[in-house]
Amino acid sequence: MEHVATLRVIYGDTDAAGIVYYGHYLRWFEVGRAELMRRKGFSYRETMEQGVLLPVIEAGASYHASAKYDDVLRIHAEIREIRGVRLAFGYRIERDDGTLLVTGHTVHAFTGRDGKPVRPPAAFRALSLSNDKSREKGV
Repeated sequence: MEHVATLRVIYGDTDAAGIVYYGHYLRWFEVGRAELMRRKGFSYRETMEQGVLLPVIEAGASYHASAKYDDVLRIHAEIREIRGVRLAFGYRIERDDGTLLVTGHTVHAFTGRDGKPVRPPAAFRALSLSNDKSREKGV
């Protein structure tokens, strides 16, 4: 279950040498994640309106090469796991020439507005079941 979003690096995302600041990759993980969720029929806004939040509880990135001003990037995002109140995503960002720039992951918790864990909405639970069935079939 993967989605690919594209974006072009703007000047404001770079340092004086025209190289992307490392922290921006985490923002771009969010771009990929949000687009993937939209494609699957989910909206962060609607989820929040239901009183369910998805704060990041873990994040990691490994940097392989640098992006530069005006590069076109492909952001690959996938749902890796939905287990209990946790939702894990994986990411891969490449330049449009195929050069791997960064790989990473985020783990989110389903919480209420009070920050306490809550059961994922039914649509997410159904998504989790479809993932489990795909794994059983070797997909």
